[in-house]
Amino acid sequence: MSQTFSFADSLSLGDLRTFLGRASRVEDGSVRLIAGSGVLAVYVAVLYPAGLLDDSPTVLGLRTFAIGTKDSFDVVVPLGSLIERLARLAAGIAEMAGADPAGADPAAVVQVTLPMEVNTMTWAAISPPRGGWRSVGEADGDRLEFVAKAGIEEIATEIPTGTGEQIVHRVRAEVWGRPIDGVEHVPAGGAFAAVSLGFLRAGDPVKVYETGPWTRLSTQHGHVLIKRRAWTLQR
Repeated sequence: MSQTFSFADSLSLGDLRTFLGRASRVEDGSVRLIAGSGVLAVYVAVLYPAGLLDDSPTVLGLRTFAIGTKDSFDVVVPLGSLIERLARLAAGIAEMAGADPAGADPAAVVQVTLPMEVNTMTWAAISPPRGGWRSVGEADGDRLEFVAKAGIEEIATEIPTGTGEQIVHRVRAEVWGRPIDGVEHVPAGGAFAAVSLGFLRAGDPVKVYETGPWTRLSTQHGHVLIKRRAWTLQR
């Protein structure tokens, strides 16, 4: 039986569609949704190890949304299927509103039915802690953006068209696993996630938190969760 949840307004529906659309351009796989106490936590994967011998960092994106207080579940569903369902739902809302998009009631409750669950992905079995975070300062947003763009350019140069999947993964792991100057315990993949998922805005602070092996980069627009590799824990 498919799970359902209710948004308090149609604006949240559009916000979720935008977030998932950005995520699909990075990793078109699955999305984990955890609902409870009136909050929907939506996790997407940006980077994660491909096997036991892969020391790539785990980098996840997180957005939270207000939903119905009775909704409660923890599921992993296909990202593409969910995007399609949200698009059809948005189209239905627009059609009911008529030709004038302003005719839609932004405060109307929107019920979303999720696609059927998929087998749990490796990254989805890794649950970031919900509490115990301590503040360790702020990161320079401009620096994060520079690192992300430089990494994207380097990967595009190093990986020609037709390159095998193993080589592609190795290059990406090397580039996005490098520490960032000034926040050496944060890999470049954290910057890549923040930029790719639209979490960075000019002038907005990027707060840094830690708990155990995890680091969190938080802005007003979302969170990047990073499970640091063993060598970064000795600082």
